[in-house]
Amino acid sequence: MSLPPCRPEDFDYALPPERIAQTAVEPRDSARLLVVRRQDGTFEQRTFRDLPDYLAPDDALVLNQTRVIPARLRARKVPSGGAVEILLAQKLADARWLALLGGKRLNVGTRLRVEGADLEAHICEAREGAERVLEFSAPVEPHLPHIGELPLPPYIHHKLSDPERYQTVYSRVEGSAAAPTAGLHFTPELLLRIRAMGVALVYCTLHVGLGTFLPLREDQIAARRLHAEYAELSLEAAEQLNAVKLRGGRIVAVGTTTVRTLETAALYALGAPPERLPLAGYQEAESCAWRPLSAFSAPTELFIMPGFKFRAVDALVTNFHLPKSSLLMLVSAFAERELILRAYQFAIEAGYRFYSLGDAMLIL
Repeated sequence: MSLPPCRPEDFDYALPPERIAQTAVEPRDSARLLVVRRQDGTFEQRTFRDLPDYLAPDDALVLNQTRVIPARLRARKVPSGGAVEILLAQKLADARWLALLGGKRLNVGTRLRVEGADLEAHICEAREGAERVLEFSAPVEPHLPHIGELPLPPYIHHKLSDPERYQTVYSRVEGSAAAPTAGLHFTPELLLRIRAMGVALVYCTLHVGLGTFLPLREDQIAARRLHAEYAELSLEAAEQLNAVKLRGGRIVAVGTTTVRTLETAALYALGAPPERLPLAGYQEAESCAWRPLSAFSAPTELFIMPGFKFRAVDALVTNFHLPKSSLLMLVSAFAERELILRAYQFAIEAGYRFYSLGDAMLIL
């Protein structure tokens, strides 16, 4: 199978530092919304609370209900006392985690004492770059509310006065190392307005992991595989979305994490085995007319880039993403790369705020 070549440098753009949002706007739905129409390449400038104007009663709005855990911990090496920063990324067993570590000489066998708790960890496996597998002396989750910090992206230099501002109002399933930021713009009142229109509100889960913190590698691009992240679409949710598709409604995904979950569910519906899922997304198989999406609960490595065949998602709500990132590649697969880069340049010149706490796009 021949796939179009993708290079991170093809998804680069120049962003003035002052365009990076350092604080969130209040209220949440007062953020700006750039509407991008794929059919004719036109843009509209709106406010996020205007989103219902672009939805119809037969549509479904799909939201990722994951909740960010306070996954950043401080520790000291034993016995030297050297400072170490731990970013928990993925739970592997009761007391074993995949983590990103910051510090010097963090080799297999190194012991760490976690600050603020009667808790130790030792490095039992070294992986790519700063990735390490840690074995804690006891389950770490009970300690996180007291000693953990929310892992804000490195480009945000101000502490949030209210940690809930980095959670969506519908977050309920703990497990993410970062927020699904497109959902940060919703208020309870806006969701009630959308539901009152007859739009179905459907929830999925994808716990954001290492992939959001690490630069892309050439082998990931070649294999169409990202770091595995746990995702789930319930049977009830799959049935709701299949009914929407069958009656001619649209599936509107909120965020790239929701897109990855839904498109993974569509590949499972085609019968693709887990080990073939990433590449199956680029094959020309048709979706099943009576069951476009299948319920599933499993890690997904799906890496969506230009050349991908979308089977589930019809419209996308998303934020403005970092240059050369897998997220910008996904958005450029949903629309044309040239259109997205032109939209980004328009947004920069129009003063939109970028990245996690910034403004939003609606791609139709």
